[in-house]
Amino acid sequence: MQRRLSSSYRGVILLLSLAMIAVLYLPIWKIELSAPQYPEGLNLQIYANRIGGDVDVVNGLNHYIGMHTLHTRDFVEFVVLPYIIGGFAVLGLLVALVNRRVVFYAWVTLFVLIAFTSMIDFYRWEYNYGHNLDPEAPIQVPGMAYQPPLLGYKQLLNFGAYSIPDWGGWIFVGVGVVLAALVVLDLRLRRRAGGVVPGVAAVCVLLSLQGCTAGPEPIRYGQDICAFCKMGFTDKRYGGELCTKKGKVYKYDDLHCLQEALKAGSPGKGDVAGIYFVDFAGGPWVRAEQAYLLRSSELHTPMGSDIAAFADSVSFRMNQGKFNGQLLTWKDLYR
Repeated sequence: MQRRLSSSYRGVILLLSLAMIAVLYLPIWKIELSAPQYPEGLNLQIYANRIGGDVDVVNGLNHYIGMHTLHTRDFVEFVVLPYIIGGFAVLGLLVALVNRRVVFYAWVTLFVLIAFTSMIDFYRWEYNYGHNLDPEAPIQVPGMAYQPPLLGYKQLLNFGAYSIPDWGGWIFVGVGVVLAALVVLDLRLRRRAGGVVPGVAAVCVLLSLQGCTAGPEPIRYGQDICAFCKMGFTDKRYGGELCTKKGKVYKYDDLHCLQEALKAGSPGKGDVAGIYFVDFAGGPWVRAEQAYLLRSSELHTPMGSDIAAFADSVSFRMNQGKFNGQLLTWKDLYR
């Protein structure tokens, strides 16, 4: 059984180790904040050893809603993370030098542990940051929390928060993808040779996990506002959501608003990952292309489209007779 790595594998491992060194100096994650009063947006950048970006401006805003201010010195992660990343890079050099498969797979397993632990710790930080509020804050919204999204988009009052990896984070992701490719290739070669390292398949599965396309989010009645007309959500029978390919979710209180937003190109047609409607009958979300749409002047929707969505033909027919309406499809409305 071949226990050593090929020279090409060792070369790739060396390159991955050098790439991880670059992560020490580049921003790993960023949270972009947008609001009408900040047309150019605000940015928070998270490095291995500090917080960068518009920290002072964000801290000033946090005062009004009772969120803690952000200071690098308050996070122990900024002390230990550079050593973790740097240590992983040095271990990669040792893996190439020792040239043993078992050491390589131990290194891959360590990468998985670092990745999962980091995301769990980041979520924990965001949760505490958004939930532990000052009870004496000037602005208080009962039941409101300000936890930023772990990944993707989330509306926080009049601010939209978009969380995504930055340059260093994408390098980290790229290292994981290459490691997964190396593991898959090695497994195939070893299988042909008749031998497989125990437990390697599990590591491969962990590394090959892909992020799911964002779906619709629950509408928080009394808190969320329509992305187009800026009115609050009040009627639970109507509305829709548009999910972009980047994971951002736009909420609309009426199909009219969703149509007008698409006509205006915000977001663009090429950015749309999925469109979902509220089921008038109270069921789960209905995909636009599968919805039975009922138009009737007797429905009186929030912004005048007078259109309700249904998940199936049975509930549609029951309400068609009640409201004396006509059947439409999403293609009829949006071509």
